[in-house]
Amino acid sequence: MARSAQHDPALQHSELFHYLKDDLLFGYFEYHGTDYAADMARMAADPKTQEWWAIMMPMQKPLETRAPGEWWANMEEVFHCD
Repeated sequence: MARSAQHDPALQHSELFHYLKDDLLFGYFEYHGTDYAADMARMAADPKTQEWWAIMMPMQKPLETRAPGEWWANMEEVFHCD
């Protein structure tokens, strides 16, 4: 299987979690690039990423409390331990 743009070195530690009781999907990645907008545009243009999104988008329901115009609800990291 071909690797998608989601395997770009600028995006690291990408993970998804599913909380079955409330049917919530939580995902995150760590960004280590220098041009977020360009890297996100490159990922969005990637055919494998588009295939993945086509599968995943119907399963998503954005949080009602997200900011106007957001699909994803951005969150602030409050603790990190390596």
